[in-house]
Formats: sequence, structure tokens, C-alpha cells
Amino acid sequence: MSGDRIDRTDPEAAIAEAAKAYSNWGRWGEDDVLGTLNFLDEAKRREGAALIRDGVSFSLSQAFDMDGPQKGWRRRTNPVHTMLATGTDAALGGQGFPHGFGGADDVIAMPLQCSTQWDGLGHIFDHGKAWNGRPAEKVVTCEGDLVTGIEHMAPHVAGRGVLLDVGLVIGRGGELPDGFAITEEHLTATAEAHGVTVGRGDLVLVRTGRLARARHEGWGDYAGGPAPGLSFSTAGWLHRSEIAGIATDTWGFEVRPNEFDHAFQPLHQVAIPHIGLLIGEMWDLDALAAHCAADGRYEFWLTAAPLPITGSVGSPVNPIAVK
Repeated sequence: MSGDRIDRTDPEAAIAEAAKAYSNWGRWGEDDVLGTLNFLDEAKRREGAALIRDGVSFSLSQAFDMDGPQKGWRRRTNPVHTMLATGTDAALGGQGFPHGFGGADDVIAMPLQCSTQWDGLGHIFDHGKAWNGRPAEKVVTCEGDLVTGIEHMAPHVAGRGVLLDVGLVIGRGGELPDGFAITEEHLTATAEAHGVTVGRGDLVLVRTGRLARARHEGWGDYAGGPAPGLSFSTAGWLHRSEIAGIATDTWGFEVRPNEFDHAFQPLHQVAIPHIGLLIGEMWDLDALAAHCAADGRYEFWLTAAPLPITGSVGSPVNPIAVK
């Protein structure tokens, strides 16, 4: 299915067809909790580690603060950081410690997917089915994800990273316009322009330029509004390429508005519960992209472990790319 052959009027049929064609249910056994991270094995990690030449590192995370993009949709707010103890307390001698000892402590309250983050396998369901065909109500309850909590992924997300700067190769001025659907052809052309291959076990980063635009125009509708992103038609490529995970610099990973007349995040509905794909959103890829453009190397060591929050269906992350 290519982007220009999508029937905009029938998302149900398109999702069902893609789910059947690209399902990984049972591929790693009925008890699997890792999905496509199974492709990222020890050999792939050694391959990724061997890419470190200069030791230059990049944080790919946005800031976690009150000035973030969230506007309250589905109770997603920006982080609220509060001090529990301060230098002022210490200076006033009110902390109760002996021999002049003082300190500071703080706490943060935030949705786990309010800034740079991974979607866990329990995040999205298709007609009541979670990853690997499990009943959604038996996987995620009020106590959290009892089966595929993101803590299971914490030791595994480190390996060969590949940047596909579609904004640079296909866009204008390094940016794609809102509503631009990135197809398999765009991904392939970008990889060829960069001189890299994408394959089994890779962690793929797709830069659209949407975050860069938010930086000079303001957040606006960055969270939930129109944006470039992956076309629904890339479901086959996501399955066939056997990548371990993929992340973008946008709020929602896939193109918005979605490519159907009435739909909500249909690519998620195939990619997470059926392909078992690890998806990241709101990553800051700009500094890494500039360095890759300067030295011509678009592959690197990438470590991006989620916080092992027991039962979580998503997690903040501070990804580190090293070249």
C-alpha cells in the first residue's frame, strides 16, 4: 500500500488488512514482552559500539519543564518541578542537621509521555487486543501493565542508531510541511542520500524538522496538531525492515492529520499491538543532524533505556547518541 493508494473512507478495512499482513504475534513465543526489541541482539550491540570513533555525544531529549508543548489533552500536562528542601532552608539553619550539613531535594509530577519518551507495548490496543494477541483488559488494569510493562525493555535499548533526516533530504530549508506523509520511498531515498542502510535490529531516528520549527515559531499546535510524519503505508516497511525501534521529532510519530477522513493514529494501531514496535516521540534530533551533515556519518551508538517504572505503558527517556 502506497500513500497515494490509501482509501481515505475506510480506515477499518485498511487497519484490518495491515494488521493481518504485518502481525508478529507468536513470532517470539506466547510469553514475549519485548516485541521488535528481540531483533536487537548482542551482535547488533557490538556493531553499534564499534561505530564510536570520536567520542562526541549528543543528548536527544527535550527539556522536562513547565515550558514544554503539552496543553492538557487527555490530562497530559508539562512537568511540575517542586523543591522539597532548598539552600535557603539550609542557610536559615532549619534543616536539623549537625555540623553545618545542608542539602536540597526536589520532586517532579508529570505524565510519563509529556516530553521525549518511548511508547510501551501496552500503550495501544486494536479492537481490545494488546501486543501478541492478549486481551487488553488482562494486560493493563488500574494497577498498570501487568504483562508488558516498560521495565522489561530497560536493559535492551542500546545498539546501532541510524538517522534519516527526511527534513533535510526531502524538505525545504531542513523542514517538512505539516501534513506531509513520509512514505517508504522517502525513507529509502533519504537513506541512499546519507549513504546508510537500515535493517534488522537498528534503532531508526526520523527527523522531520517539526521541532526546529516549533523552536522559532513557538509551540503552537505541536502537541496534537498538524505535523509531518510517517504515512500509514509505511506499516509494511516497518515490519519488513525488522528494525528494533523508531523515533521522530514530532508529537505523534505519524502524519497529522491522519490519512483517513475519520481516524485517530491508525499506524499506532498496527505498529504497537501487531508489529510489537517500540515507538519514540518528541526526540530532539537537531544537534545530531547538524553533526551528521557535517561529517557525513549517519550511524552511531545509541543508548535510550526507558526508566524501569514497573507497570508503565510509556517512559521518559534521555537518549544519548555517540559518534
